Amino acid sequence: MSDVILGGPLRDSRLRRVVLGRDVSGKRLTDPREEDLARLDHYATAAGLSFVSGERYGTDPDGGAAALDLVMAEVIMGAFGHVSAGTLAERRGMIRARAASRLAASEGVPADVRSATTADTIDVRSREVLHEGFYAMRGFDLRHPTFGGGMSDRVRREVFIATDAALVLPYDPVRDRVLLVEQFRMGPFGRGDPRPWMLEPVAGRVDPGETPEHAARREAREEANLDLRYVEPMSSHYCSPGCSTEYFHLFIGLCDLPDEAEGRGGLETEHEDIRTHVLDFEGAMRLLDTGEADNGPLILSLLWLARNRDRLRAIC
Repeated sequence: MSDVILGGPLRDSRLRRVVLGRDVSGKRLTDPREEDLARLDHYATAAGLSFVSGERYGTDPDGGAAALDLVMAEVIMGAFGHVSAGTLAERRGMIRARAASRLAASEGVPADVRSATTADTIDVRSREVLHEGFYAMRGFDLRHPTFGGGMSDRVRREVFIATDAALVLPYDPVRDRVLLVEQFRMGPFGRGDPRPWMLEPVAGRVDPGETPEHAARREAREEANLDLRYVEPMSSHYCSPGCSTEYFHLFIGLCDLPDEAEGRGGLETEHEDIRTHVLDFEGAMRLLDTGEADNGPLILSLLWLARNRDRLRAIC
């Protein structure tokens, strides 16, 4: 059996270790085992690497593995033997977005009140791929440090793996009105809600290489045909930390809103069916009183606007 030349990102020793499950010195794999070839085929197919003549897995001539490549490789190889490479290839965009979210999480936030104990103190006995689709599900068998000292008992936990998202509430400070989007949502439908269409801020996934603010501006154009002239952060937070990795970046976006009360938006390529609503400030606040505003980002955005409304109106 001939040697295998590992090109492109696989020139990186850290990525080779993840893909092959062992250390390989240099970019030439001598006398590869069947398992080596199976793992390489799995990674190459899922990651979209090309085959170059007899020197397999050659891609980017500059080589090297970025941090995002390494995280993606960990996900792809974690699914080896559980999920087909073809299925992973179909979900490559979401895998890449989830990897970017994981890298963003490494920045962390202050720990002035909460524990400064770090994740590397958690004893992870096993990880399991439970689902790998548009979204993903992972299972963990672990122990964690306790506040009383020592380690917890072993616990089994599942977590929903999602991406970071940018959400923006478009606000016209001159006319004192907001724009909300309405669309069908699987969460309320799955819960058994008789009306699974929700009023929300404009929202969408933060793509790899994109800042949350850029994503907010892009989504405002896609979902509501709006160009935001000023964007200000409201908050960044986990939406359901007990079971999900999903992380929200909320913004207010100042803009000129149309006189039409209703409109349409969304991308057909993403199967979006969106209706937009323009409400005056008092009408938006009534949604809080009646309970029609029943998702966290909308409630938080409207309360934030009520607190900052005078300041924002003074900007214009």
